[in-house]
Amino acid sequence: MVYHSSFVDEEGITKACGCPLLPLKSHIKGPAPVSEQDKTDIVDEAISFFRANVFFTNFDIKSPADKLLIYLTFYINVALKRLEGCRTLAVGTKAIINLGLEDIPVPGETGFPFPGLFSLPQSQDEADLFRNYLKQVREETSGRLLSVAYRANGTPNKWWLAFAKRKFMNVVVL
Repeated sequence: MVYHSSFVDEEGITKACGCPLLPLKSHIKGPAPVSEQDKTDIVDEAISFFRANVFFTNFDIKSPADKLLIYLTFYINVALKRLEGCRTLAVGTKAIINLGLEDIPVPGETGFPFPGLFSLPQSQDEADLFRNYLKQVREETSGRLLSVAYRANGTPNKWWLAFAKRKFMNVVVL
């Protein structure tokens, strides 16, 4: 059974491209509302559910937050692939920063990994809002992922990096 997001209440949450812009425990500038530090956010869920959800080829969507969980699971898979050959935290951090500098496609653009998962943007403003939110959530996920993918002494955690070999939902990561 797939793990689903606990963020099912959409009251008062802004949406872009059919995706809720959920609050983040983040200091990174962006369109996401700030969450309380002691609460679980979508990034915490994505990282904690990753090792179970990555094995599934089908994902039954029960709430719009599940769409974001799918996207983040895929992003974590991409990030782990980039970290696979990095033997120290410093080299891994550099690889993650380079991943963060890449263009972020939105639905309807080439390179978006899940066509049909999110609705197409109705305007350029909505596309920019969604792109900025994805950029913010990816940066936050990257930072937190480094803390679990590497041990305190800066060496790789093989129990996390082993999952770089997995394909999520049969999507091939290049």
